[in-house]
Order: sequence, then structure tokens, then C-alpha cells
Amino acid sequence: MKDVLKITVLTLLLALVASCSRSTSTNSTLTGIPFNNARFGNYIKGTGFKTKEIPLGMVAIEGGAFTMGQVQDDIMFDWNTTPKKIHVRSFYMDETEVTNSEYFLYLQYIKDVFPPSEEKYKHIYNSVLPDTLVWRKSLGNTDLLSENYLRHPAFSDYPVVGVSWLQANQYCKWRTDAVNLKKLIDKGYISNVFQNDTIRNFFDTEVFLADSDKLFDGDTTVYKRGIRTRGTVKGTRSSFQGRKITQADGILQQKFRLPTEAEWEFAAKANIENREYNNIKGRKKYAWDGKYSRETKKRFKGDQLANFKQGKGNYSGISGWSSDGSDIPIRVKSYPPNAFGLYDMSGNVSEWVADVYRQNIDNEANDFNYYRGNVFTQKMIDKEGKVVIAGSSTEAQVDYETLPNGKINPKQFPGSIKYAPISKKDIGIRTNFRISNNSDIGDGDLNSSRFYEDDEDAFASRPAMYNSPDQNIPEDDQKRTTLISNKTRVYKGGSWADREYWLDPAQRRYLPQYMATNDIGFRCVTDMLGMSNKKRTARNPSR
Repeated sequence: MKDVLKITVLTLLLALVASCSRSTSTNSTLTGIPFNNARFGNYIKGTGFKTKEIPLGMVAIEGGAFTMGQVQDDIMFDWNTTPKKIHVRSFYMDETEVTNSEYFLYLQYIKDVFPPSEEKYKHIYNSVLPDTLVWRKSLGNTDLLSENYLRHPAFSDYPVVGVSWLQANQYCKWRTDAVNLKKLIDKGYISNVFQNDTIRNFFDTEVFLADSDKLFDGDTTVYKRGIRTRGTVKGTRSSFQGRKITQADGILQQKFRLPTEAEWEFAAKANIENREYNNIKGRKKYAWDGKYSRETKKRFKGDQLANFKQGKGNYSGISGWSSDGSDIPIRVKSYPPNAFGLYDMSGNVSEWVADVYRQNIDNEANDFNYYRGNVFTQKMIDKEGKVVIAGSSTEAQVDYETLPNGKINPKQFPGSIKYAPISKKDIGIRTNFRISNNSDIGDGDLNSSRFYEDDEDAFASRPAMYNSPDQNIPEDDQKRTTLISNKTRVYKGGSWADREYWLDPAQRRYLPQYMATNDIGFRCVTDMLGMSNKKRTARNPSR
């Protein structure tokens, strides 16, 4: 009987504590004004955010300090990989490269939403198609791969290739929208548009937040329920219920994007496994621990730890004894992951990262989340104070551009919000940034050139510091000395077609953002919100 009484009292106390915490969490602790209450202004305080919810297919990468660049075997003293101490915030990263099956889902979705049979959409589907002809060789029998690698189920779990940086970037944008659409359907905020054949199931996260009536061909009944708040008068069954979802509610997925070069290299090196307390023990040459490309553990001793080219004409060894299991890219997760749980950070395919390429990282570069390529923009607003939507009724035609390789590319998908570069007026008197496009800041811009005394108009007429082909002039017959420009992007990691030298995560190469090859793929990352790092007690992992 006494035990029952104790349990009852304990239960009542717990209920009282829980009710108190609920009441205080729904009110402002400084003013007492209730949040999410229609009788008191309906001021927002998000409660739907889960800090430990890891996005599908991703792993958590705990950030920290590391030495970016080549830290050993730098026999050529190559300035391209000069070491520099960098700090990276925590983030989430795909555990594998984006596969053919995942990218094929994207292709099917785009074809469904933007049918090529409609005149104004006719170039959109082709713009997202990988270049399957990257497999062709003038003196090689490789048409089998051109015809089958992307779509045949035998290669469905292989990393997608033939994708340009522009296409990979657009996939990340689509993935954000697809994940948020599915999340809103699962939570009952919008109806299942995949079962509705009368509307176009186009969804854009930014449009959803800014002007949701512009989605789903203007059918406002699709978005049927929002956030339930106290004091709301219940409407009719056909009317919208609750308050519309905002970014402050913490329900929507953060943007997926390509990793920065610093993030990719930090994740690949995975120094978490060779540290002692708060110091790094030794130097890592590969994504795995150790200085060899073969397994040293007794059970698998001698097995290759990555898919790469063994030597001239040797992609996988001799018949009967394959060195790495594949003479082309291999199925993802075929090799052990690194200490962060990431697969193929050395070998299989190289990967696009977000950065604009420059040979060296200058001393004035930001040592916190370093990234070159920022272009600061703002939403375009019309005379009525609403965001401008690309391809809306006022713009019947999709805005296309022709890339130097002849491919016709939409500048942005119709139905998405238009952006414009931030002007000098918008920047004002700032100390943290001074211009909109920071791609060549400190290396190619006015202040970094010998013409620093020019005004901007005079400087624009001067020869470019990096004499690369002009993307706006496909018939460019001038003598060129470099491919480096503000539209040249970094790719990292060795591939199935590379020698062992390129397996070092510090190595970096570059390619114009509109080009694709048969050995470059990509993976996505997304930012980790809230606490980036947890305080740990001192421990020695080797003991």
C-alpha cells in the first residue's frame, strides 16, 4: 500500500513539473506574453524542431579545427595544397555519393512536373540529364556504358557520373523541396499531390514560405492545415485551419547543398580517429587510418581499401584475382567507411564541391568555415510588395542561357523565386562584406590588381586577370592560357580512373562548372542547427 502511495505522489509531482514547464515554455519569460496564442497577437515561437533528427541517408559530422591542405609527402612543394589551419562547424553529409537510382528519381520527377511536350518547358528535362557520352573514347569500346550505366538496374547503386557542377547544384535545390514536400504531406499539412492528376505537383520551399497561393496551379485547397494555436476560432471544414507555417516553426528541412572544400576535406580526413585528447596524433594520408592503400588487419590483409587505378592499363588486377572488385565505379558501400561513417571519400569517383577554384588560399582568408564563391542576393519584389516568381503569368517564357558546350540551360526553374544581386545601397556601411559577388575577392578583383587606382567601369574594360574562355561567347576563337575563372569549380578525391596520388583528401583539381566527366560525382550536405559541438570529458581513445 505504501509503495502504491509513493508511486501516486511521484506521478502527481512529475505531472505538476511537466505542466509547469509547458506553461513557462509557451509564454515569454521576460514579458509573460503567450506565444502561439491568437488571443494575444499569435506571436510565433517554434516548437517543432528536433535537434537530433538526422536527414535521410546522412551522417552527423562533428566539426572542429584541422589542417586543410597537404601535410605529408609534399615532395613538389605544390602551392596548390598549402597547409592552413581551418575551423569547420558541424554538419550532416551523405554517407555515400548520390547514386544512379536516386538521380533517376530526380529525372522522372522533373519530367513529370515540366513535361518536354509543353513548349515553354521543352529544354528543362534535357538540362538535368547527365551526359552519358562521357563514357565514349576515340580508341575504346565503351558504348555499353554510354547506353546502360545511368538507367540499367545493374548499375542502380553505382554513383552517378556525367553530372556538371551546375546540375549537381540544381539537384541539391530539388532535394530540399522534395524532402519538405514529403514531410508536409506526412504531417498532414498539405494533401497528397501525387494522387491528384488535375494539378502540377511542383513544390518550392521558398515560395511555400513567401506566397503559398502561387503553388499547385493556384489550388489553395491543397494547403489545408497549418500550425494549431490557442484561441483560434475553428473555421468551416473547407477553410484553412490554424496559422500558416513559417521558417520560425522549425518544421522544414534546412537547404541541401554541395559541401564546401573545407567541409569535404575535413569529413574525408576524419581526424577524429587519430587524436589523443585535444591533439592530433600523426598525419593521415587517406580517408582511412594508416599509410597504406591495402588492409592490414589479418582477416582481410592485402585487400584494397578503395577503387582506383593500380597502374597503366591496370584498373582492377588480373582475372581470377581482382584487386579492388571493379574496373569502373563500383557499387557504393563496397569498401569500409571512414571514422565518420562516410564511404568512398578516397576512390570510386571524385566529387564536386561548392568552391570557386583558386590555386592557393591566401593568408587573409576566413579561418572559420572557409569558402570562396559567395554571391549575396536578395529576393526581387514587385510594385505590390510581393516576391517575383519566375515563369509566372507576367513572364510566360522560361529564361534560358546557352552554355559554352552548347547546352541550353534554364537560369532557374519556373515557379521559383527570382533573386537579384545586393546593390551598394543595400550593403550600406558594413565591415563584414562590401560587394555582392565575392568569387574573386582578393584575387582578380579591382583591389587585388595592378590597376587598383582605376574606377570600376575602366577596370571592367581591362583584360581579365584569368584569361579563360568567356561563358557568354560560345564561338570564342581567342588564344587562351587557362581554364580558371569565376565559374571554375573545385573537385576533390581520387576516382576509379586515378592513380593512388589523388586519393589524398588534400589534393584538389578544377573544371569549368558546365563540364562533366565519367569520374566525377557528388554528394550533398546540410547544416546542423543549434549546438555544433558537445563538450567531452578528456579521454584517450587508445587506452
